[in-house]
Amino acid sequence: MTEEIFKELSQAVIDGNKDKSIELTNKLLELGIDAKTILDFGLLPGMDVVGIRFRDNIIFVPQVLISARAMKSSLAILEPLLSKADLKGSGTIIMGTVKGDIHDIGKNIVSMMLRSSGFTVIDLGIDTKVEKFIDAIKKENADIVGMSALLTTTMGYMKVVIDKIKEEGILVKTMVGGAPISKAFASEVGADGYAKNATDAVKLAKQLIGIEVKENKIE
Repeated sequence: MTEEIFKELSQAVIDGNKDKSIELTNKLLELGIDAKTILDFGLLPGMDVVGIRFRDNIIFVPQVLISARAMKSSLAILEPLLSKADLKGSGTIIMGTVKGDIHDIGKNIVSMMLRSSGFTVIDLGIDTKVEKFIDAIKKENADIVGMSALLTTTMGYMKVVIDKIKEEGILVKTMVGGAPISKAFASEVGADGYAKNATDAVKLAKQLIGIEVKENKIE
C-alpha cells in the first residue's frame, strides 16, 4: 500500500498536481512514514522524471515550473520535520548568473532541484560580479559555487571568478552550466565540473562533495 502511495505522489509531482501532492504527503505522514523517506521515495523520483523529460525536450519550462510548484507545496509540509531530524542540508551552494548576463530560468530550475535534494542554495541572481561571488562564498562557508551563462559573450567571465577563487586560496568546488557551455569549456576555465541539465547538476553537486549517488528505488 505504501509503495503505491509513493508512486502516486511521484506522479502527482510529474503532473504538477499540487493538491494531490499535498494530500498524499499528508497521508504518508499519517501512516507514520518519516519526512526523509517521503522525500527520497515520493518527491525526488518524480522530479527526476521531470528533469529527464526536460533534458530530452519532451516537456518545457512551463511544465517544469508547474511540477516544481507541486514539489514545493509538499516540501513546505516536510521541511519543518526535516529540520527537526537534522536532515535538511547536504551542503551549501552559491548560485549565480555571471556578470553581463540576465538570463536565469535555467539557473532557477537547477536551484530548485538542488534545494529539493537537500542542499542549502544561496541564489545571487543575475549579472553577478566576481566580488559578490567571493563575498558569498566566505560568508556562507560554501561547499560549491555554481555559475550559469546563456550568452557566449558572458561565458568567459566564469574564468574570472574561478581564477579569483584560486588566487585567494579558497577551498570550494566550482560547477558551470548553460546553453553555450560544454565539458571542454569547463575544463578550459578550470571548473571542477559541468552539468548540461538540472538532473545532472544535482548528481554532480553530490559527487563534488562526496555524497554517493544512488538511484531512488523502493525495496
